[in-house]
Amino acid sequence: MKNLVIIVITPLLLTLTSCANSPLAANPSKSSIKAIPEQTDRSTINQLAKSDFDRMADVEIHENTESLRLLMLKLYKRNPHELQKSTSDVAEKMVNWVFNGESQHHNKFESMNNTQDTEAIFLAFKTEYTGDRVLAFIVGLHTMLLKAHDGKTDFYFTDTIDPQHLYNASRNFEIAAWRISNARDEQGNLFLLSNEISTTDRNLSFEREFGKIIGRTDLFAIALAEKSQRFISRVMQNLTTAVFLPF
Repeated sequence: MKNLVIIVITPLLLTLTSCANSPLAANPSKSSIKAIPEQTDRSTINQLAKSDFDRMADVEIHENTESLRLLMLKLYKRNPHELQKSTSDVAEKMVNWVFNGESQHHNKFESMNNTQDTEAIFLAFKTEYTGDRVLAFIVGLHTMLLKAHDGKTDFYFTDTIDPQHLYNASRNFEIAAWRISNARDEQGNLFLLSNEISTTDRNLSFEREFGKIIGRTDLFAIALAEKSQRFISRVMQNLTTAVFLPF
């Protein structure tokens, strides 16, 4: 019965996390309603080969990937000089190429020495790196997310996901969120501009988007651990000295 409750409730919670900041709460007009996330193939025969947890995995990684797309676009808007290091195109076109062109570039870019995962995240905050820091940061986060899901974005009965890997990825997202808000170069300037709090402006949208990713990933990790009766080794870290967790 306990597992059944989790199976029923968790997809709802995953959906709610992506809609938590919807304008609907303040003004429930039709124009402000955000559609509930759903898979494009939900009515196809493919769904017969999926369990409830497979569908949850599909939604979780899809929504987290969409959050990364949004973060990349917002970072380019805040740091246009980084976009210019990669292309003269608009930010939207660059973001689409990175996320929709994986069959061509396989998330490997010569400008960042084909680094991926946490190595690419580290690269984004190295003083000597002269390449596109937004590209390195987001590609690092995206490939780390994929690695935590065994390199897959579509899940079936035969697939397994280690909840510990998801938990570790969530902690790594916390570290990455701290780094982008605090890591500075030798002149004391932030490597990448993100959140902004001043007497005239208050922009915490980056922090909120990271919070969504962390919340979705943590919740799914806990649900998977409960289903498989596996124990998650929890880690408490000081973000100022934390290192990325392996998986």
